[in-house]
Amino acid sequence: MALDNLVSFIRLCADRQRSPKAVNQVFLISDGEDISTTQLLIKVGQALRGSTSSLQNKPNKSHQAWLVPIPVSIMTFFAKLLGKGAVANRLFGSLQVDSSKARDLLGWKPVVNMDEQLKKTVQAYLNEN
Repeated sequence: MALDNLVSFIRLCADRQRSPKAVNQVFLISDGEDISTTQLLIKVGQALRGSTSSLQNKPNKSHQAWLVPIPVSIMTFFAKLLGKGAVANRLFGSLQVDSSKARDLLGWKPVVNMDEQLKKTVQAYLNEN
């Protein structure tokens, strides 16, 4: 969830003139993009590579990720052997969030997409390190 989207949603809910239907409601919100962990890692890598000018100033840091395809069933099997089956279920299970209530009831839409937010996050990381 992008911080900009969260702030946008909170501002909308706090404004009772714009969103009187938000009172006493519970909402789940998301960026509106359902992706797997692998897809997220690929997007983070793309955002890092997109910041090549910043990366050139950091020659000692390695920003290359290697994704090794290992079937989820094998990972789950070993997690269960180690007594971490519940952790594996949370890690490898579906983490989709249905934010249709916020869209339908309040007309809220994400103000930034995942790729834009990842670029901001990468820039903040590179500026900090």
